[in-house]
Amino acid sequence: MKSTGIVRKVDELGRVVLPIELRRNLDIQEKDALEIFVDDEKIILKKYQPADIFTGSMEDLIDYKGKKVSKQTIIEMAKAAGLEIK
Repeated sequence: MKSTGIVRKVDELGRVVLPIELRRNLDIQEKDALEIFVDDEKIILKKYQPADIFTGSMEDLIDYKGKKVSKQTIIEMAKAAGLEIK
């Protein structure tokens, strides 16, 4: 893990401001979603990228009832259900 030398305080609402330099370098725009991970005593922020809820794939995604599912997963599920796919 690389140190940036930047220190920020948490405000009374638990917010931390990400410096503009970091947001530019990581292509984080206003309103972008960040995924939060915890590793031992570390908090890790990662720009959120939607993925297939079953496989984690990020290719050929379809939005189904607010969930992301890849076309490949849909084909595999149809075959598992005994449906014939052309």
